[in-house]
Amino acid sequence: MTPFAAILKTAVDASHAIGGAFADSQGEMVDSYSTMNTHDWAVLTAHYGVVLSQLVDAFGTLHYGGAELFIARHERIEVIVYAIEQGYYMLLAFSEPPDFDAVFDRMCTASALIKKEML
Repeated sequence: MTPFAAILKTAVDASHAIGGAFADSQGEMVDSYSTMNTHDWAVLTAHYGVVLSQLVDAFGTLHYGGAELFIARHERIEVIVYAIEQGYYMLLAFSEPPDFDAVFDRMCTASALIKKEML
């Protein structure tokens, strides 16, 4: 298991997520840990990378700065996307509504660890 996958596994396990991903600004997965089908997980991760990119562009245009975090609630899944830096982002997905405060804390911790590994 790579260092990134280990960080994601810890975040997934601690927050009761069904998966976690670390990806670049174009939605290309750098690494992940998930209980979902690998292909489905990669597609989900890529699509939310596109959404984050659109939000960053929209808010940058309005001079608010880029989006740092967004939550997408669906009928069967909830997705939280957290911008790390340099266009990279972390994603966690849940089959049950999560405790957002606890998840945010876990994502902050995980993103700090990911940043250290990126150096």
